[in-house]
Amino acid sequence: MPDSEVTDELERQRQVASTIGVPDARRHIFLCCDQTNPKCCDRDRSLAAWEYLKRRLKELGLSESGGILRTKANCLRICEGGPIAVVYPEGTWYRACDPPVLERIITEHLVGGRAVEEHVILEHQLPIAR
Repeated sequence: MPDSEVTDELERQRQVASTIGVPDARRHIFLCCDQTNPKCCDRDRSLAAWEYLKRRLKELGLSESGGILRTKANCLRICEGGPIAVVYPEGTWYRACDPPVLERIITEHLVGGRAVEEHVILEHQLPIAR
């Protein structure tokens, strides 16, 4: 691929990243859902959780440039007690992330910065490589 095409592609990717709020991100939540081989919970339950998460983040103005990124993960490898979620940069892993629990995670953790302790599996902030 010629250099000019690579530069154009990179610029388009940077524009998309900006549009979805990457430069403004304070936290990022990954939610295990729509699994190829559902194990932590059934597929419909996980998709209901995902739809709730997307809708609430948008309603609260937290999507795009609101500081919260969200990603649908096919599997977070804790294959029980789901839907499973993890929030970074803290590295807080959550269990049973149905809509009522997600509402608490959104308001208490994503916005307020405090983990929802009764739903935490564990916390492990990733070390910064130097």
